[in-house]
Amino acid sequence: MTPAQERALKELWPVYGVELRDAPLDFEAIFGRRAPRCLEIGFGVGEVIGALAEERRHIDYLGIEVHGPGVGRLLLRAEQARLTNLRVIRHDAVEVLRDGIRDESFDEILVFFPDPWHKKRHHKRRLIDPAFVESAAPKLRSGGVLRLATDWQDYAEQMLAVCNASRHLASLSPDGTYVARPDFRPPTRFERRGARLGHGVWDLAYERREPPPSPPASPLEEAAANSVDDELHGEGREDHTG
Repeated sequence: MTPAQERALKELWPVYGVELRDAPLDFEAIFGRRAPRCLEIGFGVGEVIGALAEERRHIDYLGIEVHGPGVGRLLLRAEQARLTNLRVIRHDAVEVLRDGIRDESFDEILVFFPDPWHKKRHHKRRLIDPAFVESAAPKLRSGGVLRLATDWQDYAEQMLAVCNASRHLASLSPDGTYVARPDFRPPTRFERRGARLGHGVWDLAYERREPPPSPPASPLEEAAANSVDDELHGEGREDHTG
């Protein structure tokens, strides 16, 4: 970590940093306004979220990252650009989603180039799995978009299978596979590194949808439920009084 990054973590954290509390976070209070809102999980050194916050100041951006130097670098960028629409959480993203964020809080969630944990024995450590998707998708407003990208093909295939299986998400790809790289995403250092190694890049995009309603009960299920209800509430009991 550079001295400048250390200074940023100390002096700029009170301006841009967000601490988790016992209750879910109030983003309108944190940003001081009501605006469209985007979350980036694992922003690395802040290349994407920093650029977006500078270009789209009408949108509020929240970034989650645990890597100290990356957080410090983004804070320095925010100071230089005098950003008021950017906040940062330095904490495990899974815990933040579970404990710190209300459902329907974001219009967009970005997860670009998460650690691929490329060794097979480490695949269980990958972020994008069914539990993560079922936790993250409800944080999107109806019609909100989850965007993912990776330069590891087998991880892309895992992302595709997991997201396509979610009842909360509908693919924005016409054939339910991958989408074109979004114009707004600047190439990250991970993407540039992958290109040098000859890796492809796979982008995915999914819209939040309301889960389908449960099918109506069959006549036999309704009759059984009514019978149990009668027993619980005393209807049909014999009268043993007087």
